[in-house]
Amino acid sequence: MRITAVTCVKNEGPFLLEWIAYNRVIGVTDFLFYSNDCSDGTDRLLDTLADRGLVQHLPNPAQGRNYQMEALKDARKHNVVANADWVWIADVDEFLNIHAGDHTIPALIAACGAERQAISVNFQFFANDDIDAFVDEPVIAQFTRCHNPDLWCGESAVEVKSLVRQDFPLQYYGAHRPFFKGNLAKKKHPSWSDASGRDVPHRFLVAANPRRIRKFPARGSRAFATLNHYALRSLDSYLVKNDRGDVNRENRAFDDTYWRERNDPAWQDPSIQRMLPALEAELARLKSDPEIAACHTEAVQLHLAKRDELMAQPTYQEMRRQLKHASKMPPQEEALLRDLGLMDEAAPA
Repeated sequence: MRITAVTCVKNEGPFLLEWIAYNRVIGVTDFLFYSNDCSDGTDRLLDTLADRGLVQHLPNPAQGRNYQMEALKDARKHNVVANADWVWIADVDEFLNIHAGDHTIPALIAACGAERQAISVNFQFFANDDIDAFVDEPVIAQFTRCHNPDLWCGESAVEVKSLVRQDFPLQYYGAHRPFFKGNLAKKKHPSWSDASGRDVPHRFLVAANPRRIRKFPARGSRAFATLNHYALRSLDSYLVKNDRGDVNRENRAFDDTYWRERNDPAWQDPSIQRMLPALEAELARLKSDPEIAACHTEAVQLHLAKRDELMAQPTYQEMRRQLKHASKMPPQEEALLRDLGLMDEAAPA
């Protein structure tokens, strides 16, 4: 079975090898990376991996800022996608945690049913776990706390990412789910399940509600798989990520909403760590190549250098302080408790 992962990256150098190794362990056979504007060695590491046939690496074709959608449009032209049995579109901070069978993508596909043409897996957002310092160790070994799986920021519907089979009646790939033509006859609608093997909600299937176009209720939907999303990682790495996304913060207040929405430690789920032995073995195999190891080390050093550069700036010192002391209750839940008059007793210490 050929399974191709497609992803877009910018300054993800320290985290690339773990993500590639993990996905190889769970059954991904091919990788198509698009990169843009990297300053941390991401592109050099990808080129080195591409030279060895481990990935394919292309510059992002976007002319404007719509990097992901332009890349996904371009991806369909390439044999690594066109000839794949399944396509998995995900980001480098997202890890498919498969509970079925031998914990591989083929096991997930088998559990959901041979007739399925798409499988959508709900996110589970993993908190920072009060880890301040970046260390060059697997992300999945460091972070275990997350929100209640059935509820995120006061909503039952949680975003998904999707596996797409080659015979899906595709109009275009979206970052979270595929789309088929709106005039497609009902009898030709694809067979599409959640990660419990249940049909996805009809309104999600046909993209009827723009506000729910990439999410559906998560309750009961993760029997066979969860999509662990490590959007925050360490505080060090989050600050570097924040700089990558928005470098102009002079005279503007920092909004910590994104951090607070994902830094809910109400639940603990270490289940993905069953994959650590296989992951570490695959990482060691990749790093046994001296040039790959050197590129990874360079990316780590550049990541730390960027952190040091940022922490010399008063704006980032204040940002770090704000995040470190921010409430661990999502703003939406705080607002609900405030409306109910329960904020004082429910507020975190």
